[in-house]
Amino acid sequence: MDETMKKFQNKLTEVELVAEHLLLARHQSVENDRLRNGNREALTALRKRAQTTKTSVPSPFGSIMKGVSGTGSKPLVQEVCTVCGNHDSFEQTWMMFPGTDLFARIPFHAAHTILETDQKELDFEAKKLQSTVKEKSYFISEAGALADKISPGILKSMVALNDQRK
Repeated sequence: MDETMKKFQNKLTEVELVAEHLLLARHQSVENDRLRNGNREALTALRKRAQTTKTSVPSPFGSIMKGVSGTGSKPLVQEVCTVCGNHDSFEQTWMMFPGTDLFARIPFHAAHTILETDQKELDFEAKKLQSTVKEKSYFISEAGALADKISPGILKSMVALNDQRK
């Protein structure tokens, strides 16, 4: 093979590898979104069970002011969970742990805390995957100069090429 063909083959191999990574990142992003939606639904169900919304729980400032006008035996600051609110946070609830088929009965507060932590991790992972997809897409679009050197018909036939012998 001459030098030009070797360069072309190396560039094509590099673009194929990046495209493969792009497709894997997109697939993983779809799976990540599925998990995020499931977590979001579970958190909404727990809020409904506690009969709270994100805005219905009193602010920590309000609970501080209530705590100030008491005797010295009560703590000055009372923690108010944004999900639990006035709900009994020690009430047991069933939860299926992520990645397993195991159900466990755990306290209500622990269940939504685990789900919120998982949701934050999934959000971070989604942002990371989005940046990967953008990076790979940009690389492929920059390498699109190959289409100027090869006619689109030949490029299409190379993509549809099969390695099977007759």
